[in-house]
Amino acid sequence: MITKRYRDERGPTDAGWLKSMHSFSFGHYQDPDHMGFGPLRVINEDRVVPGAGFGEHGHSNMEIISYVLKGELAHKDSMGNGSSIKPGDVQIMSAGSGVRHSEFNGSDEQEVHFLQIWIMPNVENQAPDYQEKSFSDDELQSNFRVVVSPDGENGSLIIKQDARMLAGKFAEGESGEFQMQKGRKYWLQVAQGIAELNGEKAAAGDGFAIEDEDSIEVKAITDAEVLLFDLP
Repeated sequence: MITKRYRDERGPTDAGWLKSMHSFSFGHYQDPDHMGFGPLRVINEDRVVPGAGFGEHGHSNMEIISYVLKGELAHKDSMGNGSSIKPGDVQIMSAGSGVRHSEFNGSDEQEVHFLQIWIMPNVENQAPDYQEKSFSDDELQSNFRVVVSPDGENGSLIIKQDARMLAGKFAEGESGEFQMQKGRKYWLQVAQGIAELNGEKAAAGDGFAIEDEDSIEVKAITDAEVLLFDLP
């Protein structure tokens, strides 16, 4: 069964400096029919103007993944980490027993466009942790590459949940197939471009809840980038 979450049905936030679209309930946008999908709790598509960002604030017991599509996202946290991530970089902050951080547009000229993803952990009140890694276009091109996993599979970042996040970039006309495991559920998010999922057309911002399928095929109508979440 494949259920489409249309991009235009997501909840919006427009704070001037921030424009965000929420696939699931977040902040002022509350929809009891869209509270998450398994442990996948948040997918926010955020756009932040130059010179602006999220001031220091706290989190606990959440696995927070940042995936940049355009621009640079500057990060600082109470663990002493400070970095700027760009397209190809994946960042995960395991908030654990508590951490404070800030995120700002790292450019004075270009908007930063990124996906903020929250996954609920399967253990709580652990020591907070921070990881980031850069994945080349060659690693992501024409396949689903594991970038987050519970065991560091294939050099991926480690998450405190029985979940994986895979990223793939497909050139116009390319296809990629992924075999599903019984008893698992999957969420596919189109991050950029236009593609078909098992023949159904989708554009950036569209998402799909996938259950009880043997496999999926993604075909790029234009150059496209997708994220696939493998969930318990």
